[in-house]
Parts: sequence; structure tokens; C-alpha cells
Amino acid sequence: MNKVISAKNAPAAVGPYSHAVMGGNVLYTSGQLGLDPVSGALPEGVEAQAKQALDNLGAVLKEAGMDYSDVVKTTVFLANMADFAAINAIYADYFKGDCPARSCVQVAALPKAALFEIEAIAVK
Repeated sequence: MNKVISAKNAPAAVGPYSHAVMGGNVLYTSGQLGLDPVSGALPEGVEAQAKQALDNLGAVLKEAGMDYSDVVKTTVFLANMADFAAINAIYADYFKGDCPARSCVQVAALPKAALFEIEAIAVK
């Protein structure tokens, strides 16, 4: 049975989707932008957006009874691949030790003109 996860401390979805869905012991998260969960605003700059998006991902993981160490795969979406090194440094603050598998792609555009988005798969 699938269980929908809705995190109180993450920004509301900007469309018809859930924060995450737990299928068995596997959690599939929707993409998290760097939206402030209270104001709904995007901070300026890719670094600030990446930090907030990773914090938002953490809130979704926590709501599901998980944390960053449970993540097995992430996909990072960047508006500009020139930001790769900057987000790598921030990403490393959240995923330590044995890091999850990861894909990183540059996209033409992200919702709300964001510069960074991340989605994850986690296993408990």
C-alpha cells in the first residue's frame, strides 16, 4: 500500500502532487525547490536556493521517519551547469560518508524561475 507523505515544515506543493510517496520501504520524493516554507519566496542566488531546497528535502525525509543517510539516489536539476562546483560544496554538507548515487542535469527552466531543484529516493 502506498502512503502519501506531506511535510508540515516544507513548502506547499506548487502543483497537483505530493511531497513524497512511500511504496513499501522506499520513499520517492517530488522535486524540492529552495522555497522558504513560511513565505513561499525563493532566496537570491543558487547557493541559498540549494541550501533551502536541501533543508526542504530534509523536512520531507523527517516526516517519513528518515534522514539523509537513508537516501540512495538523488537527481539535481540546475538552471546553469556553471553552478555545479558551488552546489557540490553545499551538497557535501548534507550527504557525508557514503554518498547516494546522483545525476545532475542542466535544464531549460525550473518552476518559479528557480536555479536549483533536487529529488530523491530513500530506503528504510
